[in-house]
Amino acid sequence: MRGSIRALAALRGWVAGPSSQQQLGTLQQRGVSSQGVPEATRAGEGWLWALCSCALASASVGVAFGALDRSTAAQCRAADKPAAGALREIDKDEVAKHRSKDTGIWVTYKDGVYDVTEFVEQHPGGAARLMLAAGGAIDPFWAMYQQHNNDQVKGMLEQYRIGRLKGGLPAKAMADPYANEPQRLPALIVRTQKPMNAEPPKELLVGALLTPNELFYIRNHLPVPQIDPETYRLKVEGEGLRTMELSLEDLKTRFRRHSVVATMQCTGNRRNDFNETSRVVKGLEWDGGSISTATWSGVRLRDVLLAAGLDDEDPNVAHIQFEGLDKDMAETCYGASIEVEKAMDAGGDVLLAFEMNGVPLPPDHGYPLRVVVPGVAGCRSVKWVGKIIASGEESTSFWQQKDYKAFSPSVDWDNVDWNSAPAIQNMPVTSQICEPQRGAVVDDDEVSVKGYAWSGGGQGIIRVDVSADGGETWHTAELQKVPQKRGRGWAWALWEATIPLPKGTKGPLELVCKATDESYNTQPESAAPIWNLRGVNCNSWHRVGVTVQ
Repeated sequence: MRGSIRALAALRGWVAGPSSQQQLGTLQQRGVSSQGVPEATRAGEGWLWALCSCALASASVGVAFGALDRSTAAQCRAADKPAAGALREIDKDEVAKHRSKDTGIWVTYKDGVYDVTEFVEQHPGGAARLMLAAGGAIDPFWAMYQQHNNDQVKGMLEQYRIGRLKGGLPAKAMADPYANEPQRLPALIVRTQKPMNAEPPKELLVGALLTPNELFYIRNHLPVPQIDPETYRLKVEGEGLRTMELSLEDLKTRFRRHSVVATMQCTGNRRNDFNETSRVVKGLEWDGGSISTATWSGVRLRDVLLAAGLDDEDPNVAHIQFEGLDKDMAETCYGASIEVEKAMDAGGDVLLAFEMNGVPLPPDHGYPLRVVVPGVAGCRSVKWVGKIIASGEESTSFWQQKDYKAFSPSVDWDNVDWNSAPAIQNMPVTSQICEPQRGAVVDDDEVSVKGYAWSGGGQGIIRVDVSADGGETWHTAELQKVPQKRGRGWAWALWEATIPLPKGTKGPLELVCKATDESYNTQPESAAPIWNLRGVNCNSWHRVGVTVQ
């Protein structure tokens, strides 16, 4: 990337020169003629990084397309390849023999046969996940991870075809894993349909301190599981614990009920602001609406762990892991973890919640039980929680280890070391202008500006500054907040300011806001210095361009 042929070659799994010849020789040993291998196939494996990062989790939709230089990718797609009739026919029995590195690892998609051997060890979630499709069809996996169903991914995949399936028989259709998804409000702005990821229009966010359940942003990684509340059991186990299985009734009758007003925010909120810099990022294109606030009711996680016998001074327990009941085809569940200090802090307010704004959790938000970790990235508040584990280690899930981490602006897909950065927990102070919208027309000598502000770690908002001249002069907004104790300011502040326009202004005008929390953390002026390849934790000053008539 950016001129580094070696880095590009490493990502693609092929190195120019003798090694590529050796790899081509390996293909020939496996029965694949060089005439049957497209030029682009011999040149690279870059498509599969993008393909499989998508397959890992919807959390990473498209993120790793950044790993492949766009101009080179275009050249690959444009490379000459043999006509369909020139490809050898391969029957499914032969494909089934190619399930290891010794034999080569082949997969099929519809009537195509593809060799993915050189990519397996580069798979972001580990080789095991990709190997599930070895010797067979990837079609069922694409039914689960439907982000693949776009022309760009399919075009890249086609460069690596080594043959066509004899008889042209497509893989047996799989039942749609998303067939039983709940209904959603049409007003939501959908970022991906399967799995559902959607945010409310920003102007609706500032209508009330508590977000109506129907408008609460949706962040799903997998299909919404169908769970019978009568047979549901929460398993609690791990280091130093007595294993317990608790029904919903057990939780409601054995433990004291507790409620907390807390804001939930996706780490990718405002990701689109990074795309306004000179370097774009890949991922769900959140525009500032993947944040919402609710009153959560349930029982304290701390109380449940104490009932299971956890000693909060036990040196062998450093993390509390959560596993959801949402699973993929390989029975891999969504997982995350938090530090035991947060879980056991009486003032940390971590809940096992069964109600949201006074009613049972909606299906999209974790029915019948979810974790709520106030002040922490939303990805740690695991929905549909089925198991809690006390451990000396973090969750080993993909989403804890290879996603939801932020890196230096100098780190890109060609040099990222996922182990070098901690998983995001507390989040930085941020704010957003929700009214007026970008491109609005202002025809008065003043403008009313509304928005939200929030800071992680329980740091309540103490001030929001708003500017009508790009940050030259500032006006202090009026705040609307839920009364909360210092250090436990889990909920956002809504704010409003009516500010005068600079005299004589006509044409384009930039409105700006920035927030300060109770520890006097404030937002950086621009997004460029905090750019990161995953596009997370964007908290620069928020800017909205309007036109003055």
